[in-house]
Amino acid sequence: MPILERCDTGSICRLTLNNPDKLNALSDAMLAALQAEFDRLARDDAIRVVILAGAGKAFCAGHDLKEMQQGRQAEDGGAGYFADLFARCGRVMTSIRNLPQPVIAQPHGIATAAGCQLVASCDMAVAAEGTRFGVNGVNIGLFCSTPMVALSRNIPRKQAFEMLTTGEFIEADRARDLGLINRAVPAESLEAETNELAEKVAGKLGSAVRIGKTAFYNQLEMGLDQAYAYTGEVMVENMMHRDTNEGISAFLEKRPPEWQQ
Repeated sequence: MPILERCDTGSICRLTLNNPDKLNALSDAMLAALQAEFDRLARDDAIRVVILAGAGKAFCAGHDLKEMQQGRQAEDGGAGYFADLFARCGRVMTSIRNLPQPVIAQPHGIATAAGCQLVASCDMAVAAEGTRFGVNGVNIGLFCSTPMVALSRNIPRKQAFEMLTTGEFIEADRARDLGLINRAVPAESLEAETNELAEKVAGKLGSAVRIGKTAFYNQLEMGLDQAYAYTGEVMVENMMHRDTNEGISAFLEKRPPEWQQ
C-alpha cells in the first residue's frame, strides 16, 4: 500500500496519509510523498479543491521520533540531517499555501506537533468532534518552533504561546473557537461534511478562486494602503476574465452561467 493515497473524484482530490501503524507520522518517506503530490497538483488544472485526511485512528502525530533519533548517528550528531528535515517539512507546509487550489484538512483522533502544523497550514479544516490538537514537543524537551509558525498565524498569540509552553492538548470545540479549524462535526459525518464543503468551493469559478487564494495570503502581509492597492489590481485582473463577465451577465439576466473554466 502506498504511504500516501490519492483519489480524485471529479475536480476534488483526496490525499490520505496512509501509515496508520505510525499514526501517519511525517517521516522522510511521508514528506517526500506529500511534496511530490503537491508538485503535481500545482500543475493540475483539472483539480479545484484538495482534501487532506489520515487513515487509521489518528490524523498525524507529527515527525517520526525514531527516525529522528537515527539521524543522530551521523558524525555531526545529526545537525545536518535535522536542518534538512525541517527545511523539507517547511517546504511541504509552504507548498500548501502556494497551491492554486484551496486545501481542506480533515483531522480526527489527534493532530500533534508537525501534525498540528499540517492542519494550521491548510486553508480550511473540518475536524471530528473529540479530535485533540497540540504542539507537545516541549514535553520531551523539544520546543515546537517550526509548528509555531503556522499555529501563531491561525490563533491568537497568547493561546498559541500557552499551547507551546504547556504542551497541553485542546479539543476540537476549542480549536474551532480559536480559529484553528472551521468546524467540528460528529465523527460519523466527518467525510461527508468535508466533501460538502469541498464540493461547494469546487462549484465556484476556478480561475476566481485561484486568483483569490493567492491574493488572500499576499494582502495579509501588507499594510492597509498597500493591501488595497494590490487587491484593486487583482480585482481588475479578475474582471478581465471572460468567465467573470459571463458570471455577472448571467446574474443580471437571471440564468445559470456558462463558464468555460
